[in-house]
Amino acid sequence: MLIEERKVEVDQLRKGMYVCRLDRDWTETPFALQGFLIETDEQLQYLRGLCEHVFIDVEQGVDADAAPFLQRGGYPQASRTREFEAVAREVVEELPRAERALETITEGVTGILEAFDSGSFVPESEIVATVEPVVSSLVRNPDAFFWLQALRKRGEYAYSHAINCCALAATLGRQLGLPEGELVELAKGGMLLDIGMTRLPVGILSQPTVLSAQDRLTMQGHVALGMEMYRESELSHPTTEAMLAHHHERHDGSGYPRGLAGGDIPLPARIAGIVDSYDAMVSERPWRPAKPRHDALQEMYRERGRLYQEELIEQFMQALGVYPVGSLVELSNGEVAIIMALNPARRLRPAMMLLTDAEKKMRSHFEPLDLMLADRAQLPQSELKIVRSLEPGAYGLEPSELYL
Repeated sequence: MLIEERKVEVDQLRKGMYVCRLDRDWTETPFALQGFLIETDEQLQYLRGLCEHVFIDVEQGVDADAAPFLQRGGYPQASRTREFEAVAREVVEELPRAERALETITEGVTGILEAFDSGSFVPESEIVATVEPVVSSLVRNPDAFFWLQALRKRGEYAYSHAINCCALAATLGRQLGLPEGELVELAKGGMLLDIGMTRLPVGILSQPTVLSAQDRLTMQGHVALGMEMYRESELSHPTTEAMLAHHHERHDGSGYPRGLAGGDIPLPARIAGIVDSYDAMVSERPWRPAKPRHDALQEMYRERGRLYQEELIEQFMQALGVYPVGSLVELSNGEVAIIMALNPARRLRPAMMLLTDAEKKMRSHFEPLDLMLADRAQLPQSELKIVRSLEPGAYGLEPSELYL
């Protein structure tokens, strides 16, 4: 039987379409090799996290032309505007819950890490109660949580890193379409990635210069120490253990401690390796300043297929956006802004808060600007473009001190 198929971008898929071919090998997915009918939101989320486009059989399911929101050239203007207005509204609505989630994990992570360090028993229920509110908030809208994170002063690296890796791991899992229960497990593993660091000599962690070969070996020992501490606490979960044991393995086999490569690295550990690297790069360390979020993503993207699995890096960038929430950016008119929320439909046209005028003088009143809605309304600001990302603290701008 002949198949009449259409190529469809994944953001244009909807229920009722019959997927007969992917842009990758079927064996990389849980779907049947002969094709399947899209019936659930979970299937849509998984496809959007895995593929760029698919092919649909119009004889066995809905044709692309039959979908009212699919038109030549993309979404109709009104639909795209409503879509982003809904996203912006969701950010505002989610902020109170995101704030409570951030308070919960900030309070909880200190006690949890200290308990691991002392060898005390850490109840599984306490860990779950600490990360579940974060996951729930991220599932509803990740921009709200990351916006609040950007406005907070960073505390000691170990605690900030634990919170950030918790949120980033869950966010990447969300992008991949994983169920919420698995997102909780990823969040737990992300929070505990570096518990072994607390038992390293203090001088290694605070050294303001590049580590010697011997110090690097000592530092790498935090992986084994972390696993030992986790088991001392009488805890056991395969996702957390995989993340603790293998988050420094790399796609090409150049990582440690076992030199695993490719598919031999468990998926949770591949996720952990990405979020651990990213947060370390965008955090200030004794031996170097923090990188701009955009620059860190670009650097990691250049290492796709070598240090990191290509498909996962691409999905990580999709999840965080070209200019992640909290990024300082310079506009084409010289003004400086901070990214507040992403626009999935047009990733280079996010919502932001204008902080300075064109001469880099801080505004007396900060002004919100939604680039995509400016385009839709044909406002003068539609001419503005983001020309570059800025390092944290550029022009003396520290978001946590601006009362945004």
